[in-house]
Amino acid sequence: MPIHPRRPIVAKAARLILTALALTASAHAIIVRGTVTGPFGTPIPGARVQLIQNRRSESIAITAADGTFEIRSSLSGRFVLFTGGGVYRTSLAPNVSRDFFGASSEVVVHNVTLETTTLSETVTVTATGLPTPIEQLTSPVTLLSRDDLSTRLTLTDELRQSPGVVLVQTGQLGGITSLFVRGGNSDANKVLIDGIPAGDIGGAFDLGLLSTTGLVAPGNNGPAAELYRGPNSALFGSDAAASVLNLTTPRGTAPRPTLLYSGEAGNFHTYRNEATLSGTHTRFDYLAAASRLNSSNALPEDEFHAITAAANLGVSLPANTLARFTLRNTDSAQGVPGPHDFFGLSANQKQSDQDLYSGLTLESRTRANWHNLIRYGIARKREKFITFGPVGTLVPAALAYDGLPETITGANGYRVTGASPIAYVGTFPARYDQVSNRDELYAQSDYSFTRHFAALAGARYENERGAFRYPLYSTNQNLQRTNFQFTLQLQGDIINRVFLSLGGAVEKNHLYGLRGTPRIGLAYVPVRPGLKPFHGTRLRASFSRGVQEPSLGVQFRSLYGTLLGIGDTTDLAAYHVTQPNAEESRTYDVGVDQNIFAQKLILKAGYFHNQFDHQYEYVSSAALQQYFGIPTASTIPGFYGASTSSLTFRAQGFEGELQYQPLPRLFLHTGYTYLAPLVERSFSTDALKVQGSTTNPQFPAITIGASSPLAGQRPFRRPPNTGFFAIQYTGTRFTAAFKGAMSGKSDDSTFLTQNLLLPNRNLDHGFAKLDLGFTYSATRHIAVFTQLDNLLSQQHIGPIGYPGLPFTIRAGLKLRIGAE
Repeated sequence: MPIHPRRPIVAKAARLILTALALTASAHAIIVRGTVTGPFGTPIPGARVQLIQNRRSESIAITAADGTFEIRSSLSGRFVLFTGGGVYRTSLAPNVSRDFFGASSEVVVHNVTLETTTLSETVTVTATGLPTPIEQLTSPVTLLSRDDLSTRLTLTDELRQSPGVVLVQTGQLGGITSLFVRGGNSDANKVLIDGIPAGDIGGAFDLGLLSTTGLVAPGNNGPAAELYRGPNSALFGSDAAASVLNLTTPRGTAPRPTLLYSGEAGNFHTYRNEATLSGTHTRFDYLAAASRLNSSNALPEDEFHAITAAANLGVSLPANTLARFTLRNTDSAQGVPGPHDFFGLSANQKQSDQDLYSGLTLESRTRANWHNLIRYGIARKREKFITFGPVGTLVPAALAYDGLPETITGANGYRVTGASPIAYVGTFPARYDQVSNRDELYAQSDYSFTRHFAALAGARYENERGAFRYPLYSTNQNLQRTNFQFTLQLQGDIINRVFLSLGGAVEKNHLYGLRGTPRIGLAYVPVRPGLKPFHGTRLRASFSRGVQEPSLGVQFRSLYGTLLGIGDTTDLAAYHVTQPNAEESRTYDVGVDQNIFAQKLILKAGYFHNQFDHQYEYVSSAALQQYFGIPTASTIPGFYGASTSSLTFRAQGFEGELQYQPLPRLFLHTGYTYLAPLVERSFSTDALKVQGSTTNPQFPAITIGASSPLAGQRPFRRPPNTGFFAIQYTGTRFTAAFKGAMSGKSDDSTFLTQNLLLPNRNLDHGFAKLDLGFTYSATRHIAVFTQLDNLLSQQHIGPIGYPGLPFTIRAGLKLRIGAE
């Protein structure tokens, strides 16, 4: 049969048309690229990556030998990646990614990290500034799950479920709650909310006012908070001298609007109503939450209420760019009964706070290996304290109002009897205000040169304004600080077994000038994780330095300024009193993570050695009169003491924790910390050398640190022995959690007049706080829950003089409206 002369031309034309159509379809397709790796950064070849939209698989790719993949689809909208299989499919769990938006003609970069099948953890950015799996970190990090917060009012009890952590609450619900990490001071922790510094100027942060509202949301099971245990001023600047606590507001993930309402009530007239609305729409994701909490507490004049609102709004822009706005605001008011056990009655006082944190972040990934971020954040914090009037008995000779005669007994067995001064004679109501504002601009650029090496460079600008106002005494003090920081971080690995983190920062602080803060960490995995016994060993070691700027109170009421103001240069030299300067810290840390059995039983242990230099301590007005002849507050209205950077101490110790998952639905967790802090130098000790000892005449042979610890003693409120445990069951409908936090005795002071001082050693009681919580899901949309706290009704959980909240019970209902 003869060949038609036009057939080759027709065939060629058809091929050209088909090729053109394919190219046209490709030009209008979304392209998703990335790399699938294991927890140690090893590429996973042969993994199956599915592009999911509306629960349907729209496209599939198989990873290459280097773990890379590329998926194309003609659809647009919101997607997730479902990844599983590969050469390590028996030991690694499938992964469902966060949802993301993709439009036609866009290229989306989305990397995937597969975790182990049991006790799986997640990726953190707090340690290095780069998304890093927990297994590659060179320093210890604790993650707080959002599920663990679902029946909690605050973070306090969940933070106690971490080694090296002590929470001290001076009072009951809403009382000032301080975080001590590895022996550091309570203001040496950098607290971030959505990346925005949330502490006062100088680092102090009250966890008692931080609600779980806006930290828990439907469809978000990742960590609500990350606690980095150790200094990290190299990345986060001033105030990260002992730890970094990073809180994140979840974002909306549901394809349709989802409303979650929670209502609960309990004893002591406690109730909370909370609502969270979240979802996604095309390029946008949104979450808004609000709540009101009320409680009368168990003491007179101690009523507390807080209104919290939070929001997280994001939009996916073209070219792999994401814009996000976050906001968190808390308005609270509470009675301040003071140390009720010292007075025998409650002081007539009130404290009101308004705390606002907000930020706008723009980040983009111009290539698969180049990421850029810029964030502008603000913090607006205002505190108002009012004493409405005196209570107690007027003592004209002391120009003070005294409480009832009380017998004060310490945990060490010593006791005194007498009446404590509640307030000095003055004009009532007396009020003071404190303002702490901050604007911050942060820019970061990180680049992955290879899959084994990445670098990060960042710059930070801070403008801080603070004020202290005491209208009764016409006091109106203001300050402004402008700070700059430049940081460089390097991170890499050698054959996915040796992990190195190296970085440093140079900070120019308005008050103390230039400071450098290096950080280096090394981790080694001699045995990779596996299902066999003792397969999985990770060794780590790190060194870092931290720096902290003085607080408002230190700058306004420094001992240096007080003595200089009265021309007392002799005592400036005798007591080594200097101008307000930086507080400094350094830490050495080593540890091991050991898989014992089939990735179901894991032991973590570590040793740390911290040194804290030039720390500020309070010198009471009584001490100022005793040592320097400065009159007390009764003759100088509004003057109650000063601060000086004369305290130096070290804190070393051991941390251990054990995780065990005997059954898929049962999880056991326990931990213990031994802390050996030692004061090496303090103002109280220097004062003894010059002026003689401070003692209570009832205990003449015992030297007492009245307002700060003595050299050779332990810093106040840092118990040497702490521990925790958790037993959690997670069923299809029913979940339960039994948790406990234990603490030994700690050193402290009564901070009262000389005849009411008690020996410092073991003055604060130890405690065992046990909590029990249940949740039952009747349907996908209705759940009931009960939370029982402090089952043993122990009231010596706080420092001496401040009775804690006894046994409490709350029960409530959760309603979900909308799709998951």
